[in-house]
Amino acid sequence: MLCGVAVGVFAQQSSAPVARYEMRAETMSGFGAMGAGGGGMGAAMAMAMGGSPRAQHMLWLDLGSSRAAADGKPKAEHFMPAGAKLGKSVLLKTPVTKPAEPGNAEFQRPKGRMLIFWGCGEHAPKGQPVVIDFSKLAAGQVPPGLWSTAVPVDRWVSPASSKTYGTWPSDDGKSAKPDSALPGAHRIVSNYAPELSFSLTRDFMGPLNASSSAIGSGATLLRWGAVAEATGYYAMIIGGKQAPKGQDMADIVWWSSSATRQFGGGLSDWLAPSTVARLVADKTVMSPQTTTCTVPAEVKAAAPDYMYGTLHAYGPEEGFAYPPRPADPKAKWVPEWTARIRHRSTTGFLVGVEGFPGANSATGQEPPKPQCKPKKKGLGGLLGGAVGGALGIPGGSGDGC
Repeated sequence: MLCGVAVGVFAQQSSAPVARYEMRAETMSGFGAMGAGGGGMGAAMAMAMGGSPRAQHMLWLDLGSSRAAADGKPKAEHFMPAGAKLGKSVLLKTPVTKPAEPGNAEFQRPKGRMLIFWGCGEHAPKGQPVVIDFSKLAAGQVPPGLWSTAVPVDRWVSPASSKTYGTWPSDDGKSAKPDSALPGAHRIVSNYAPELSFSLTRDFMGPLNASSSAIGSGATLLRWGAVAEATGYYAMIIGGKQAPKGQDMADIVWWSSSATRQFGGGLSDWLAPSTVARLVADKTVMSPQTTTCTVPAEVKAAAPDYMYGTLHAYGPEEGFAYPPRPADPKAKWVPEWTARIRHRSTTGFLVGVEGFPGANSATGQEPPKPQCKPKKKGLGGLLGGAVGGALGIPGGSGDGC
């Protein structure tokens, strides 16, 4: 007789699919929208008038297959519903790898420090900040417990995980538009993978509106409007101060809203709803009901010259497979293909700049005001790509009251 056998022991057996398809849909607002297609004169005029650039829709597509094109010339198309406003289809291009050209750049040991703070509250608790000396980090002296292990980094489809790989945006001159919509029939046809066909029901998420204001203690109150279908929120701020004359770099400050000293890694990714639920439970991610967070006064004191913030609203996921997973857990599952789409909404903002990103260009609504009165009393080359990767794209309940 078997006793205490884990449930996972009898998990359904399955084989890897021939093809994996992944879609990532993002709504970008605030300063982030300027770099996502909302820049130019229109964005500058919106800022000058106290408004914000129009929220942008962004879409990434990746197809990976264990097969090669018979003629050695991979081709793939994603046929979209009319609401996507991307024409009949978009082309998924297979990147051409070119040999790296020899460089003669002189290595310079990084200088300066990074000060890491985390958690919502008017004041940073004892033990903060953690100080990272870049020169020591480059020499291999890594502070214990620096890297997050609680937030998984997803294994997305990539050239490394595929025999043949196709991706979009490509050089077809197309990109998602502010009024692009995703619901409807989608079909992916290629000469190196089975044909994929599925229908999406969820659209791009609504835009995030975030604003900040100083409170009497010297802390900064962040607030934002709730976004429908958000599974949780995560904020981070990168700041600093100008280096003294004659010095190359001053301190860089990194703050995370996580109450558990988690930062970087998968937190800057499109997290699955099940992962977000676990992170909300352990206070690494703020709950979907949270709409405020107080940045400790010590963060502003350490970064008096500039503070740039990013706020993520993680969203829903849809998944598909052919043939579908058998209902009988004892039956082996041999899928030809799998597909999934994940959503998030992101905004970027300058901390301390009142009124921006302010009103929502889509609804004209201001972020909600706190329901109570505040008490008186978040580079890559410098870190060898480790922390830099986490910063590339840019818990507990808010306690601003």
